[in-house]
Amino acid sequence: MERGTTLFLKIVVCLIGLAILALFIFLVPAIGNYAAELYPDQAYVKVLFFIDFYAMAIPVYFALYQAFNLLVYIDKNQAFSELAVTALKHIKNCAFTISVLYAAGMPLFYLLAERDDSPGVIVIGMLMIFASLVIAVFAAVLQKLLRNAIDIKAENELTV
Repeated sequence: MERGTTLFLKIVVCLIGLAILALFIFLVPAIGNYAAELYPDQAYVKVLFFIDFYAMAIPVYFALYQAFNLLVYIDKNQAFSELAVTALKHIKNCAFTISVLYAAGMPLFYLLAERDDSPGVIVIGMLMIFASLVIAVFAAVLQKLLRNAIDIKAENELTV
């Protein structure tokens, strides 16, 4: 049962990676071109959108890689190990980095929403920041719980 569950989660992580890749290939250039159409006298807006979104690709894919590694550790019965704690630490840092990059890109979202008269763009940006922060906090809580479990396990091994 455990291997089937982790296999399913590994497939989901890979599918998420492919979906994000499709977004970066098709949606980001469309958003950048749309922003360039809205601000034809400021061509650098398109470049700023590209920089912000493609800078997010690095922590997103690194976090997905660490999630995949965490599932591999679970398959190898190394869930309560320093490797798992390190993977959760990396996921936490990546999620925080993603939220910072989205926050840095919020002025661009504001420019887009102001010219297009669609405040929903700002709400979507705020939701992405909030979702990334929730993932970071959740990973931090799991990291602390796992650290405590490892410490208790080590203490029990010493008392036997």
